[in-house]
Amino acid sequence: MVDVSGKQDTLRQAEAEAELWVGSEVMKAIRNGSTPKGNIFETARIAGVMGAKRTSDLIPLCHPLNLTHVSVDMELLDDRIVIRTSARTLGSTGVEMEALTAASVAGLTLYDMLKALSKEMHFDGLRLLAKSGGRSGDYRAEASHG
Repeated sequence: MVDVSGKQDTLRQAEAEAELWVGSEVMKAIRNGSTPKGNIFETARIAGVMGAKRTSDLIPLCHPLNLTHVSVDMELLDDRIVIRTSARTLGSTGVEMEALTAASVAGLTLYDMLKALSKEMHFDGLRLLAKSGGRSGDYRAEASHG
């Protein structure tokens, strides 16, 4: 692990997103509430938060962090679900991996809950949207062209 003991504790925030392409037929089932495994959104939201909290268990050499906030939001488009996450901590290292893990785990949970409806689903665009705090400063991704 990288030694962060010399770094000052600051407010660290990160935002990430992923897209799960489900297709129009699966989207119809989502919109009319006929998915086979129940409430896909609340399950994915909880899974994403849990994933963020367990990032250091999943990704070698990640520092365990005391997260102060994690959010997982989903937007339905015509043929895909856009998952947007944020993570926050007051600490000596960033939360980019936690935000990215939250988006990944939420997306994988959606896939699992919808896989009975289609084998054609796929992921696209897992990326860091923004980060702030720390020595390296702020970052904001360019707008997506999707």
